[in-house]
Amino acid sequence: MQVNTNPANGYITGLTMADGSVIEGDLFIDCSGFRGLLIGQTLGVEYEDWSKWLLCDSALAVQTSSTSALPPLTRAIAHGSGWQWRIPLQHRVGNGLVYSSKHMDDETAHKTLMGNLAGEPLMNPKPIRFTPGQRVQTWRKNCVAIGLSSGFLEPIESTSIHMIQRSLIRLLQVFPANGPLCQSDIDEFNTQAATEVHHIRDFIIAHYKITNRRDTQFWRECAALEVPPTLRHRIDLFRESGKVFKAAHELFAENSWIQVMLGQGILPERYHPIADRMGEPELAHFLNSIKSSVSGLANQLPTHAEYISRYCRAQPL
Repeated sequence: MQVNTNPANGYITGLTMADGSVIEGDLFIDCSGFRGLLIGQTLGVEYEDWSKWLLCDSALAVQTSSTSALPPLTRAIAHGSGWQWRIPLQHRVGNGLVYSSKHMDDETAHKTLMGNLAGEPLMNPKPIRFTPGQRVQTWRKNCVAIGLSSGFLEPIESTSIHMIQRSLIRLLQVFPANGPLCQSDIDEFNTQAATEVHHIRDFIIAHYKITNRRDTQFWRECAALEVPPTLRHRIDLFRESGKVFKAAHELFAENSWIQVMLGQGILPERYHPIADRMGEPELAHFLNSIKSSVSGLANQLPTHAEYISRYCRAQPL
């Protein structure tokens, strides 16, 4: 494929395909994956590398047979130089190991993954290489990068599909339907995209930075990271006062940040004095009412397997 551009303004005018046919257009969406054929190779938009904060750059993925009743959760299992996912599906289990090639070679990664599977492998592990980061602009001239061509963050929070959906919604909101491309629309698209992905980036970095694990060089380097100022502020704010605030265009809400920081061992030094306005009897009654409400509802619900069987059973493979 050849990308044709206007020599006067650099805009993409069309794509010449392998069979010689030409696809012309006014606006192009780059979905060419890590290669970034339009946004990167043609328009020269730089890729901002975030490897200094996110050390993992490799993954192995493999499918296995199911060995137990379908659990209603995905597992993220920490290892010496990264982590492993285990995602139960109806007819198989998705597994993978995300790791830092600086701290674990491919052979060791293969052995680590294969030695921690719960079922029989259904395929050979598929290697994936990536550089965590984001294009400095996801829309330049008449090209919008969506998906891997715009950037990639490792899947510890499975945000890739969400970011694709948000990019499509954002594009619809500023779509140039009544005339030529408007630079202010492009600027707003880029600003919102950058803001959103920076929040997600910080949330993922937090998983590594604030852990108490120090048994390997990988985890020691994670603990020693000089994190972005935006994340440093969030950590300091929670540690000193127990406060968490959700910013505009942010995917993860206050409860997600609280769960990660408390779960990794950060206990606030102070708390808001309004918490003392509720006495012990009133607090106990309030919490018990929540517990009773949740228990009552949960007891009426089908199990995870029953729900799937009833409403969304997959066809046999």
